[in-house]
Amino acid sequence: MDETYSPEIMIDRASNTPLYEQIAQPIEAAILSGELPAGAMIEDEVSMARRLDVARPTARRALQELANKGLLTRRRGVGTRVTPPHVHRPMKLSSLNEDLAEAGFTPTTKVLSYEVREASETEAERLGIATGTGVLDIRRLRYADDHPIALLTNLIPLDIAPTWQELGDSGLYQAFHKRGVDIASATQEIGARGATPEEASTLGEQPGAPLLTMHRVGRTADGRAVELGEHVYRPSLYSFHFSLFTS
Repeated sequence: MDETYSPEIMIDRASNTPLYEQIAQPIEAAILSGELPAGAMIEDEVSMARRLDVARPTARRALQELANKGLLTRRRGVGTRVTPPHVHRPMKLSSLNEDLAEAGFTPTTKVLSYEVREASETEAERLGIATGTGVLDIRRLRYADDHPIALLTNLIPLDIAPTWQELGDSGLYQAFHKRGVDIASATQEIGARGATPEEASTLGEQPGAPLLTMHRVGRTADGRAVELGEHVYRPSLYSFHFSLFTS
């Protein structure tokens, strides 16, 4: 069983600083200093409220404030843990698997579904194929150092489709490269929305928690569309960064 941490907190009831802030501030300092390591289990709000002699809503707000900053991850039935380091992904034409490895993380993948089906009219148009043509529909869960970070859904033409084993062992673009297919350009849209109950359960977030979204169409140098991507990421662990220049 994991050790549960009860951070040392001194409450000054004569202070003008709200009690929840007096609780949250030393926990934040302990996390940022490394005293509380990534993955550490923090005592629950009931235990904290009893130990510090504060109301339960006060303890709950303190923990939620830290969760809102991305320092804690709260999951019903699992508890409250210190989040792992944040992944800052550069806006470049590369795979998430490669970017995580370059950033010093250990990426792993779980293939959640692997299905051959017919392309809809909209999907076929985006891929430049006939409606009803067979495509591979895959859904994967990507981890960074054993922490779930993204749900990746891709639609791929069958003639270049990777195997289940390849998708579990490496990134999609590495599997493409083995087939002589390299992504030369892509169009993508970045957005945000609330997590569905299924996504929240899989990613370790609360239902309705904000998720980053990315819609992507990858193409080869000759303009062929070889992947449609519909991905969601945990913003508490993940962000994009890019540079802008004046013309």
